[in-house]
Amino acid sequence: MAVEQGDQAGLASPGGKQQRRAARNRRWRRMVIPYLFLLPFLVLFLVFLVLPLAYALGISLFENRLVGGTVFVGAQNYLKAIGDPAFLGGVVRMLKFGVFQVPIMLGLALLLALVLDSGVVWFRTVFRLGFFLPYAVPSVVATLVWGYLYGQDFGPFAQLAERFGLPAPNFLSDSLVLGSLANIVTWQFTGYNMIILYAALQAVPGELRDAGAVDGARGWQVAWYIKIPLILPALFLTAVFSIIGTFQLFNEAQILQPQAPGSISESFTPNLYAYSLAFTNQQYEYSAAISFALGAVVVVCSYIFMLVTNRREEGD
Repeated sequence: MAVEQGDQAGLASPGGKQQRRAARNRRWRRMVIPYLFLLPFLVLFLVFLVLPLAYALGISLFENRLVGGTVFVGAQNYLKAIGDPAFLGGVVRMLKFGVFQVPIMLGLALLLALVLDSGVVWFRTVFRLGFFLPYAVPSVVATLVWGYLYGQDFGPFAQLAERFGLPAPNFLSDSLVLGSLANIVTWQFTGYNMIILYAALQAVPGELRDAGAVDGARGWQVAWYIKIPLILPALFLTAVFSIIGTFQLFNEAQILQPQAPGSISESFTPNLYAYSLAFTNQQYEYSAAISFALGAVVVVCSYIFMLVTNRREEGD
């Protein structure tokens, strides 16, 4: 009892109060200081992402009419988007685009990453830089360059065909425009995905490769049975990023539209359709609804892809 009374007296003394105050200050600093470091990011995140999204969501619930002005319509814009042939046509077009473009791009990225990891390439730094460099080129610049190459009247392919007495190829015709856009996107992002997959390959334990070599596995067998299964999470990650990027296709179609007005319409991609609604037709409310509807499509497609791949992994 005497010891406890002594301890209580010590805490009640001026020295004990100072210790409690110092402990509270330390706890306060541990709680507050991390958020002070995060504050610049949180402010930018709030100002440039959360608030614009909240504003877009708010105006998507209204409609600007000739009679009555801006009126609240609730989910009417979203119901209109679900049945809009222009929006649905753009979504289907991007699905077709992604079905053949994403596997080709990721296949090339995986092949290049495996070649880099195998060590058979000289000057690997130059090799990595050479394939990654197109990603560093702004998409606007890349599209302008490829638009010049695709030009039916002035492009080098047209000049070469004219020299041999052949008709100039129309890479931006209705039947070839998706493939031409896929070529631009593949050229831009193959190196980016290659770097991600190559970094994942660097984390594969060397013991597993040595064990495969001892068991008689050759180069392609080591890649197929050891390396690729171990980097499947990175491969799935790049696939999800690619799916999201496919539905967000805008710059390439928008820049090439004046060069191919008959093939690339204002609703060629969902993003281009939302842009045309807002800045050509001044339908800002419906454009915002189209944007959120597109976001929902991206979420659903990404979720379906992850669900299918996860079930396949569990089955294996």
